[in-house]
Amino acid sequence: MSAAPAHPFTVADFDFALPPELIAQHPAPERSGSRLLDGRGDAPLDRRFRELPSLMARGDLLVFNDTRVIKARLYGRKASGGGVEALVERVLPGTHEVWAHLRASKSPRPGSRVHFAGRDGTPAAFDAEVLGRCGPDGSLFHLRLPGDPFALLERHGHVPLPPYIEHGDDADDERRYQTLFARAPGAVAAPTAALHFDADVLAALEAQGVARASVTLHVGAGTFQPVRVEQLAEHRMHSEWFELPQATVDAISRTRAAGGRVVAVGTTTLRALESAALGGELQAGARETDIFITPGFAFRVVDRLLTNFHLPRSTLMMLVSAFAGHERIRALYAHAILERYRFFSYGDAMLLQRR
Repeated sequence: MSAAPAHPFTVADFDFALPPELIAQHPAPERSGSRLLDGRGDAPLDRRFRELPSLMARGDLLVFNDTRVIKARLYGRKASGGGVEALVERVLPGTHEVWAHLRASKSPRPGSRVHFAGRDGTPAAFDAEVLGRCGPDGSLFHLRLPGDPFALLERHGHVPLPPYIEHGDDADDERRYQTLFARAPGAVAAPTAALHFDADVLAALEAQGVARASVTLHVGAGTFQPVRVEQLAEHRMHSEWFELPQATVDAISRTRAAGGRVVAVGTTTLRALESAALGGELQAGARETDIFITPGFAFRVVDRLLTNFHLPRSTLMMLVSAFAGHERIRALYAHAILERYRFFSYGDAMLLQRR
């Protein structure tokens, strides 16, 4: 599933120069006050996000990712005294165990313990036992916690802000790095296109006759990793868990039958929907996906995509290029840089039409 289709592109084709000051460090004062680059037509149009309802038609369907960001970042020390920073990547269902990235001067050994500090600076809030290495490539650590991981993270963890946000997390991040409709805990990164929706925009969409549905995809830290090989077919895509409810499959079927459009709110939603349709028919259920969407991909479900601006050389740049066209995305990004749009997780949004 992770193999890319054959095409002439290399990773360098998805690179661009971004002035550092355009990387948004804080969210807009109001969720829907962010800017929206309308990239559907022949020429880009500069709008505000609160205009989105006027760009939708009665009978369209917006599909959201209802994952909830957990306070996945922990700080602590090994028994030897060396500092440790952990980022929980996945909570294993029905257990007190997690998979986590660990940063330390020397990797802890299986059987050792890590003493994690409390959010309030408590020296040793709880201990975790290191069970060994894990993950598809052995880059993660398997930890056993002394209680419910979600409860421990909520009490002692930090909001896992992306690596390009340079300030520590605070109360505003707890509120704004979470969507209004976040439901299922498990993500270590927000589905950022949905961060722009507030109660007024949702009410206006409902009044417009736009339907809503949801998927759950727990976004992993791999979403921020650049592609480090030049040939796309050599890239190994990270895996993420998702669930597509039967109610959403039915909503998409009704939308199609009535001539409406399916609009994915964010690349995570698009990945879930297109993964669920790889067999030809959209299939409800829960499973893993390592889908790698690059130019040449045959989209089966999504007609429009609402998305933020993505990192250079990232798999998400390749995804939006596959969806809207490589040259079109390059032109839209050049326009966004010229017009001083705000980039990445706390940045502005863009509306794309499938090519």
